[in-house]
Amino acid sequence: MQARQKILDLLTKDSLAFSGLDNLFYFIANTYSINLEEVKKDFFKLKNEGRIFEIKKGKYITIPSNGYVRGLFIGNVKGYGFCQVDNSEREDIFIPASSSLGAIDGDRVIVKINNDGEQGSEGSVVAIYKPIQYVAGVVERVKKINFLEPDNNHIPFKIKIAGSNVKYNPNDRVVIKLNRSNISLITGSVTEVLGKNDSVKACELAIIRDHQLYETFSDDVLEEVKKIPTKVLSSQYKNRVDLRNEVIFTIDGEDAKDLDDAVSIKKTEDGFYILGVHIADVGEYVKYDSAIDDEAYNRGTSVYFPTSVLPMLPKELSNGICSLNEGEDRLTLTCEMKVDRDGNVKEHKIYESVIRSVARLNYTNVYKVLCDKKADEKHEKVKNELKLMHELSLKIQEKNKKNGSLDFEIPEVQFVFDSNGMAVDFKKRERNDAHKLIEDFMVLANQTIAKDFFDRKIPFVYRVHESPRKEKVISVKEYLSGLGVKVPSIPEIITPQYYQELISLTENKDFAETVNKVILRSMQKARYTNQCLGHFGLALKYYCHFTSPIRRYPDLTIHRIIKEVLKKRKLSGHRIDELEDFTFEAGEQSSLTERNADKTEREVDDLWKAYLMRDKLGEEFEGVVSSVTNFGIFVELENTVEGLIKIEDLPDNGFLLFEKQLKLKGQKISFSVGDKIIVKLVSSNIYTRKIDFSFERFVN
Repeated sequence: MQARQKILDLLTKDSLAFSGLDNLFYFIANTYSINLEEVKKDFFKLKNEGRIFEIKKGKYITIPSNGYVRGLFIGNVKGYGFCQVDNSEREDIFIPASSSLGAIDGDRVIVKINNDGEQGSEGSVVAIYKPIQYVAGVVERVKKINFLEPDNNHIPFKIKIAGSNVKYNPNDRVVIKLNRSNISLITGSVTEVLGKNDSVKACELAIIRDHQLYETFSDDVLEEVKKIPTKVLSSQYKNRVDLRNEVIFTIDGEDAKDLDDAVSIKKTEDGFYILGVHIADVGEYVKYDSAIDDEAYNRGTSVYFPTSVLPMLPKELSNGICSLNEGEDRLTLTCEMKVDRDGNVKEHKIYESVIRSVARLNYTNVYKVLCDKKADEKHEKVKNELKLMHELSLKIQEKNKKNGSLDFEIPEVQFVFDSNGMAVDFKKRERNDAHKLIEDFMVLANQTIAKDFFDRKIPFVYRVHESPRKEKVISVKEYLSGLGVKVPSIPEIITPQYYQELISLTENKDFAETVNKVILRSMQKARYTNQCLGHFGLALKYYCHFTSPIRRYPDLTIHRIIKEVLKKRKLSGHRIDELEDFTFEAGEQSSLTERNADKTEREVDDLWKAYLMRDKLGEEFEGVVSSVTNFGIFVELENTVEGLIKIEDLPDNGFLLFEKQLKLKGQKISFSVGDKIIVKLVSSNIYTRKIDFSFERFVN
């Protein structure tokens, strides 16, 4: 880590150049007394990550700088593409086909910006630092030659299959490993047969593989896992606070297996709540720079699908020694908070601990207890604690609302599967007071930890959500005005309280849920960074992710920092520099992997929705116009399905799109976001994951 920091520091100096790499390596090694092999290793690692780039012989720069950026290449069927710049809100950069350097959709690239004007930016790919390796699709045989027709329609050509490690047939859905030694002729060899072309499970796996995600771990990782004990060792209890006799339990969904947070509560005689949030001490088992850690860094997050989970850590850790399983001794990091009657943390302590969960509770039965309904014996035993937690949760919610926290009730889908793993139904996922209780406590702990380490001036990874751009807020105001809502003037500084006021203006209207989505779309994406920039949506000045180290790398990163500070108390200037660099890198990487995971999860959900809607062709549904475009309107049903009514199928012509008002206006009829209409299901395609409706009538 020390060499990485020095390399980056040196290369940010524009005047610095070396006649050869060896001279650069020796200079860093001798100047800073760092092992030469470590310098070489870290240099090439930075190069492979796209963090540094050779703009001319002997002249390296850091990326981004000097008009160079790095990002994701988004291909187009016509050959040109765009670069989505990493962790930036800037518009995508247009890449002409002649300037793509053979990049294909999904490649990570370094781009030189050639033009950067008001009408958009144009650039050229100068390096593909992380090309995609695998592509999924269907085998097609043309004149005795096998080709792959990619599922990804952003790849504008068939790929010749030039070999195979497995047996396959035409019309099989397969995965190929690309050979890109010649950018003008990309070929591939079949590495995995997913199933037949029309198999929904094969389609699901194809989506996962196209996002370069795999459930298996390397032999190096598995060898390290074997060395990790499956029980807490006697030596590990030392210097930890023993909480095994406390009433501590977990609350999760019925099907959860990676239990990384547990809670406890007491009330003092003078009315304060002592809330304990106990988080799996993953850092005790996953050491920095180990094979397991490298894999966790590359994955960044666990990815959750209707039928499976792709974990960040091997199941021996995620479901085993790190999971806070009922009745098992487990190592934890505890954030103990003294909370007043108004939900404010007055004092807190952070310490290493050992717990033994008394019960593995689930949201369904916890909610029964909160509603004074009969639950099973396990939940009834901790009824008093659950009631006390509910009491505190409601106080925290009241405080958060006063502070301007935004609570969007955006529905999520929940699938129902049979014993063979096939989806048989789906509906809106329930979110009740049991879910909110855990959310409230985790947010409180995350906030407390973030402020503590910000005050200590220790490099950290924060979860940040910046305020919306003014032009986006203007669009929301114009949209609400078009609905007849009287909107207050936009303040000079956009605050969560202003957005909360906008939400409250429509909370009892039929179109409230649609308005929430419009407002949500106007906001920036949350991300990870080592700068404490606040969280707009939660109306918090300090925020991080501390509570899920089994499934999120930023949490694991700050766990290590917390443990180091708890043991060393004061970190040196040199160590601060190292942590500054690593927290920046971890934040950037985790933001990218989170975005990829979110996109994959959405596509898989859309696949299963399309699969389940296939037997409902011709049926009518009530829906809400969720979006309007120049090619038609999108309609969302109560069960979260969204489909398109093409503009040529609407009962009028001469339509004009009014983007700011979110309205598509014809000569006799118009459609606005939020309109309730009756639609008929026309088609549902599992290959494209697209659903088409026809317009029947407006809802009176």
